[in-house]
Amino acid sequence: MSEITAPALAGTTEVAPLVNPVFISDLHLAPEHPKTLMQFLRFMKTQVPYYEELVILGDLFDYWIGDDTIDTAAPIVKALAYASSIGKRVLITPGNRDVMLGPGFAAACGATLLAPEVTVECMGRRFLLSHGDEWCTKDTEYQKFRAMTRDPQWQIGALSLPLEKRMEIARQARSQSEGTKVKKTAEMMDVVDVEVYKAAKAAGADVVIHGHTHKPASHELAEIERWVLPDWDLDSGAGRDHWGYIRTVDGKRLQIIM
Repeated sequence: MSEITAPALAGTTEVAPLVNPVFISDLHLAPEHPKTLMQFLRFMKTQVPYYEELVILGDLFDYWIGDDTIDTAAPIVKALAYASSIGKRVLITPGNRDVMLGPGFAAACGATLLAPEVTVECMGRRFLLSHGDEWCTKDTEYQKFRAMTRDPQWQIGALSLPLEKRMEIARQARSQSEGTKVKKTAEMMDVVDVEVYKAAKAAGADVVIHGHTHKPASHELAEIERWVLPDWDLDSGAGRDHWGYIRTVDGKRLQIIM
């Protein structure tokens, strides 16, 4: 049996400058979401070729129980690997739903696995990139869960379990998450601006891009810009389909497309 590497230890913080990136997050891809998957595959085919970098800031998957299940994501891996093969840089940050996304998946896609927070030069400015859940500090219950699932020893222990047990844990976690959401206010589940501001200042960044909250918008925090990515969902029905991304325009500004 090969040695297990904790995904928490695998991400890099060293990223070359971004030239013409497109950012996405919170797709929550899963077999139960076929229309969202098809939209992702269309996006990879029709949009990604126009950019130099594809940056995925967490929750590409609705759940991910380990890189040894990579065969279940064959169409997604194929699409990302094709983008890499034609010279696109694919950068992936694990989110809270796919925190176990590791180096095996990244290697299969020809992608670079990123650390939870990464600073990178883009448009002559300094960007701080993250999934964003670390800044939801009013939700103390969630922060305890986040700390546990990102602990390298916990990850190694979880990855050592049989697949069936891991899947059971993932189902329980999703069910518990949905159950606790109804008891929490929107403010509690949102990022805290002062935490974002402190992280940006510590990183020397003046632009922050993140996902997680499903509240796409741009915000001004003193001299810091905070951009929130849209989530993707084309399977709920009732006219609630939505998806989108953030791109750079003329190498000068950011734009949310939805």
